Amino acid sequence: MELIDLTLIWVGIIGLGVFMYVLMDGFDLGVGILFPFAPNDQARDEMMNSVAPVWDGNETWLILGGAGLLAAFPLIYAVFLPALYIGVFLLLAGLIFRGIAFEFRFKAKRAKHWWDRSFFWGSTVASFAQGAVVGAYIQGFNVVDFRYVGGAFDWLTPFTVMTGLGVVAGYALLGVTWTILKTEGETQAWARRMAPRLLASVMVFFVIVSLWTPLTSERVAERWFSDISWIWIFPFLTVVTATWLFRALKNQAEAAPFIGSLILFALFYLGLLITQWPYAVPPDHTFWDAASDSGSQLFLLIGVMFLIPVILGYTAWTYWVFRGKVKSGAGYAGH
Repeated sequence: MELIDLTLIWVGIIGLGVFMYVLMDGFDLGVGILFPFAPNDQARDEMMNSVAPVWDGNETWLILGGAGLLAAFPLIYAVFLPALYIGVFLLLAGLIFRGIAFEFRFKAKRAKHWWDRSFFWGSTVASFAQGAVVGAYIQGFNVVDFRYVGGAFDWLTPFTVMTGLGVVAGYALLGVTWTILKTEGETQAWARRMAPRLLASVMVFFVIVSLWTPLTSERVAERWFSDISWIWIFPFLTVVTATWLFRALKNQAEAAPFIGSLILFALFYLGLLITQWPYAVPPDHTFWDAASDSGSQLFLLIGVMFLIPVILGYTAWTYWVFRGKVKSGAGYAGH
């Protein structure tokens, strides 16, 4: 009998990787979603400058989570890739277009507006695809003998469209509160006007998805209404946090709205995990069913234990170096 449950440790590691990616890449995707609504080109320059030094480092967490998932839980890959092939393709295509826009926008003259569109559509499509994948995970997959037997578009349903749009709105809220934190003057004033509307949109999606989620399966409904009634603390804390965030916006705070937005996403994330636990491939296969053998898990764990402190270290250093407000005409555009 193993004294240490390696599968549980790997669930924690991959959960951390996905959580950090959602929080840290969410706000720069949100900045891209907001791009067409910015008041002028100078505001768009400032918004892009605010995320340009950190966006590619933020995606390190996506690589960590994806690589760890393949190594520690091969069944998840065996099911998710065939089931979500189109959704994952849209996600990667969106991230590629957004990354290209970072490099070419400040170099372009006559074609600058095309890179603005690339930044917006890349960010929006990637965000929607992430939300739709989450919705598909909540719905579950048609699996027989550890193989996906559904269709290529089974993931695309009214429910996953709703979760996709909800993530777009949520990332936009992260992006606008980040803009409040990192800019000043006209750009910050515009972001302050946008933030309450986006918060209201996020809460509308939160209510709709929360009411819809228990209807996706009997198991989820039983989890919410029978098994563990304390799960309702998450919706309660979400409403409390949203109220605090609204007051912070009303009081013209700078850091508090961004912190509140991060807390909202943390609550959404924890609520999702508790709703689905311990199923890695709903509705039937747990993380232990999906796990690789303990020898492989232990070998990979040794390397990851060295890697995670390095990622945390250079991430913290990057944010420290680029702390403070973004000035017009400075930053990434000046290189």
